[in-house]
Amino acid sequence: MADQSIAGPVKATRASEGDRSGRARAVILLLCVCLAIAVLLSLTSGASDASAVTVFRYWLFGSAPGDAVPNARDSLIVYYIRMPRIILGMLVGAALAVCGAVVQGLFRNPLADPGLIGVSAGSSLGAVVIIVLGGTALAPVTALLGTLALPLAAFVGGLVTTLALYQVATRRGQTSVATMLLAGIALAALAMALTGTLIFMADDRQLRDLTFWSLGSLGGATWAKIASVGPIIVLALAAMPFLARGLNALALGEATAGHLGIPVQRLKYTAIIGVSAAVGASVAVCGGIGFVGIVVPHLLRLLIGPDNRYLLPASALLGASLLLLADAVARTIVAPAELPIGIVTAISGAPFFLWILLRKRGVIDL
Repeated sequence: MADQSIAGPVKATRASEGDRSGRARAVILLLCVCLAIAVLLSLTSGASDASAVTVFRYWLFGSAPGDAVPNARDSLIVYYIRMPRIILGMLVGAALAVCGAVVQGLFRNPLADPGLIGVSAGSSLGAVVIIVLGGTALAPVTALLGTLALPLAAFVGGLVTTLALYQVATRRGQTSVATMLLAGIALAALAMALTGTLIFMADDRQLRDLTFWSLGSLGGATWAKIASVGPIIVLALAAMPFLARGLNALALGEATAGHLGIPVQRLKYTAIIGVSAAVGASVAVCGGIGFVGIVVPHLLRLLIGPDNRYLLPASALLGASLLLLADAVARTIVAPAELPIGIVTAISGAPFFLWILLRKRGVIDL
């Protein structure tokens, strides 16, 4: 009887998800096209008039009589500035969106994201520690780790915060959503207080760097930064789809997921480590970029449903596309200056988040 009672809601869930599977595949194909368009816009937009089309045509086919030949300046702008920026933007946008979807599935709450529950604040604290103390007290560590010091410190900060949050919010195998949100606020406040203490200790150059870094930007993208954080983000993103089945079962409750053969505890720790790694690496190179992790999964959940088999890859595509578009706006709206991308995502994401809160007032009434 127990097996039949479990099989009933599972079959019903699969039947309802099957109705949306065709739409989900169509949306994913459409998002691939949107990502390609966003890449083209990012290649061709900016304060410089460098022609990316001319550069790529010259790289691929060489020059024919009468064709325009790109100068060295255009080639440098496209290869060393725009292309690293695009690749980093895709990695970070995909990481933030997928991590938001995973955190929402893990805590079974559509309002959870790495920023709201303090993971981003913990990652920021780890990065600020290296920025401020990397040349003094932690000089041996930064000398040993080199370019990996910053992303590793951000990863450790996010991991410690996430583990602490999970331990506080979980009791007897059950995670309290109310406790999770309140503990996330408290841990984020603590991390911000420690970050403020380090900022007070910083010199003028470090303060200037921290100010622009905290607002979020892809402006410092280089091939070296991609080499240092890219593998971390790619490995974390590659592991996330394997969590889809477990997250789907977890939506029915931890006890039911366990009866269905899901290793719940291992699923939780794998998700926590993956989210901490991806968010930590993203924060280390781009600073604070908010609302991507909550807006993207929620929007897709309205379109294609809650099935994480489709939600996770769709979140990666939409997150990458939105961050590239936000970066294109940040580069052109006040050209030749550059608006921090965190301001663009906050201006566009905050109204959407308020709309979510209004829709979910009955759900999140504590």
